[in-house]
Amino acid sequence: MNTINLSPQLTKDLRVLQQDEIDSYHTYLKLASIIKDESNRELLQKIARQEMVHYSTWKRYTQTDVQPNWFKVNLYFWIAKLFGLTFGVKLMEKSEEKAQEDYRHHLTQIPEIEKVLHEEEVHENQLLNMIDEESLKYAGSVVLGLNDALVELTGALAGFTFAFQKTSIIALAALITGISASFSMAASEYLSTKAEAGEQDPLKSAIYTGLAYILTVILLVTPYLIFSNYLIALATALLTAILIIAIFNYYISVARDFSFSKRFFEMTIISLGVATFSFVLGLIIRQVFGIDI
Repeated sequence: MNTINLSPQLTKDLRVLQQDEIDSYHTYLKLASIIKDESNRELLQKIARQEMVHYSTWKRYTQTDVQPNWFKVNLYFWIAKLFGLTFGVKLMEKSEEKAQEDYRHHLTQIPEIEKVLHEEEVHENQLLNMIDEESLKYAGSVVLGLNDALVELTGALAGFTFAFQKTSIIALAALITGISASFSMAASEYLSTKAEAGEQDPLKSAIYTGLAYILTVILLVTPYLIFSNYLIALATALLTAILIIAIFNYYISVARDFSFSKRFFEMTIISLGVATFSFVLGLIIRQVFGIDI
């Protein structure tokens, strides 16, 4: 039985942690119920049991039950279902870790605090990294498709914009360039993966690369189909490129525990750098050759 006289603030902090644990417990169990892969299902059930142990630890001090926040449980359930199991559960764990860090300095009176936080930081992270998810196996192929499409097409769009200065022609040229390049990239990825003879399926690698490329092409060309002013279309396309880089790198940073800022700024600088060079090149070619469309 807990004999520590808890202050109102400490009791409140423990209930926040208790809430996180019970929400995570029900989220993991709900996810486990729809997972077909037996290994992944057992991992989720194991983490759920650990969350319940932690919940019971905090309950011994608060002496109260906390009801699950079903909105939060369902939110993370659908995030994991829509965007991948690894992304969903790691996003949930990051939220829980932030609460633990926020309240760590308040919990010096709790003898088990270090044990619980150690289990959260080490044991659960080890289990989460064991999740076997196909989409993350082919993350490299998606990165390849995105990187190439962003760098090549932002450059091509900038060049076409000042060479042609007519959105319909720019869109047509960019679509032909982008779609052709997507098939070329997919074929290259197929041959490269086949030559490596690794665990990845060459056809799936090619499909992931090609789809990532062509989706990026569509998103970047769309502004030229909407706006008649080529400068507004170019600005919108570049902002779209930055948004794609931000969303994708956030996803990878959560799912793979990578640094978001480093990868985001690196990809952004490269893409915008190539676009700027092509922009100037298109202007020079237009002036030198006297192209007027």
